[in-house]
Amino acid sequence: MITIHKAGKDDVPKIVAFNRALAEESEHRTLDEETLTTGVTRFLTLPEQGFYSLAELDGEIVGQVMITTEFTDWRNGVMWWIQSVYVKPEFRRRGIYRALHEHITELARKDNAVRGLRLYVHDENSLAQKTYENLGMEWSGFRLMERDFVLPPAHGENESSE
Repeated sequence: MITIHKAGKDDVPKIVAFNRALAEESEHRTLDEETLTTGVTRFLTLPEQGFYSLAELDGEIVGQVMITTEFTDWRNGVMWWIQSVYVKPEFRRRGIYRALHEHITELARKDNAVRGLRLYVHDENSLAQKTYENLGMEWSGFRLMERDFVLPPAHGENESSE
């Protein structure tokens, strides 16, 4: 049976390992372990910023979801952003993410300040897109843009565009 719990400080090493695996798998990036450990630890001390939920199966942590909050003046509340989704490869397609997603949805519906859920997904990750659509997520009509000041370039990218 899959159980879900809110992450605490004892879960930092597992979250760090999952986030490093996620970055390597999805963006071919190697995250600095010290920076990531400090970031995860700090995030867990800032409940107003969000939280991690972890999925456990037979006593083993096998998946995670990070929720961050964004205030929306148009809705006078917060949107929860689903981020850092990771399920160990050998546990995929076994309902782990579905359990995490349903848990997050239930928590959000019980919180009067939450106005909805959002997430971003890589253009080429059609399997994840289908999973999210099957769980009731819809395309918003927006495209995400960013300017990153922290992460190193992915393998094979030039560090300079000049």
